[in-house]
Amino acid sequence: MKKVVLKIDHLKKSFGNKVVIKDLDLEVYEGEFLTLLGSSGCGKTTILRAIAGLDPVTEGQIYIDGKDVTKLEPKHREVNTIFQNYALFPLMTVEDNIGFGLKMKKVPKQEIKKRVHEMLELVHLLGYEKRKPKELSGGEQQRVSIARGLINNPKVLLLDEPLSALDQKLRKNMQLELKQLQKKLGITFIYVTHSQDEALTMSDRIVLLKDGKIEQVDTPVKIYEHPNSLYTAQFLGDSNLFQGIVTEVGKEYTWVKVEDTMIKIISQEWQIGDKLDIILRPENIKISLNEETENVFQGKIIDQIYDGASTDLIIKVDKKTINAMYLGNDKLYNKGQMIYITWDIEDAIVLKREPYE
Repeated sequence: MKKVVLKIDHLKKSFGNKVVIKDLDLEVYEGEFLTLLGSSGCGKTTILRAIAGLDPVTEGQIYIDGKDVTKLEPKHREVNTIFQNYALFPLMTVEDNIGFGLKMKKVPKQEIKKRVHEMLELVHLLGYEKRKPKELSGGEQQRVSIARGLINNPKVLLLDEPLSALDQKLRKNMQLELKQLQKKLGITFIYVTHSQDEALTMSDRIVLLKDGKIEQVDTPVKIYEHPNSLYTAQFLGDSNLFQGIVTEVGKEYTWVKVEDTMIKIISQEWQIGDKLDIILRPENIKISLNEETENVFQGKIIDQIYDGASTDLIIKVDKKTINAMYLGNDKLYNKGQMIYITWDIEDAIVLKREPYE
């Protein structure tokens, strides 16, 4: 059984009359890379600050390694935080920035020097010891910030959108470096981001938040391929939504009427009359010049967008605009061309339509 290193129990957080976190429960495992994902204002940074002790909670408890730390000051919690702006001391050298926490704990100078050297080696900054932050690139400053966060061997390292200020290529490189570093050290990372790309690339599990509540917690593969709600499906990745009504239920397959077209889906516990959302990812849509026998819509290509690795087709199907994708830049189709779209039955994500929709 996995060891729980952090437990959040019925956490509530309000700012005045505004409730930001609504009765949240969460367990984080030792050595896990967990990402808090969501749009701006969903509460992810508020949760991180509550764990760090930077903001008091309104209700609930926070446990780190089995110890109730809810009312402890930040310095008495075994966590470190890496902020979006790095928060480096501008007048200190790289080695002094990294070793600052140890100095505050009155660790002997030789021990500080030894551990700073180990951190510099770990983040590939040997030779940068005497430089000031202004003499470093954004990626180098980020490495200093990470080294400073790791040097105290925290039970949990909290990262608040630490890569948001980097350019796209450096950001991609740092994603891989952070993931490799986390696995090498075995320290629990709790990472805040609004980027689905970062969450899918780096995480062991993703906590998707919506309006201060957890929408879904799962591995990147499961949360992408098996979302439990329309919100999850549309937040993570691109999606094409069709809505229909169940007309016939069989042992293996169920038939759904979508506009004037009958769609076949894999049977679950559907009943005749159920209203369903059928979600198709662009990468799972197949384009054909010939009409298929089932699960097919006719459409017209209204645009093509090439992004380097793939080409997106924008297709008009009745009054709906959908996206399809194929790899490469071959001009397989023409703007204005009539085509048919289809998909493998197991690739459709099917959800019972939520009452408020």
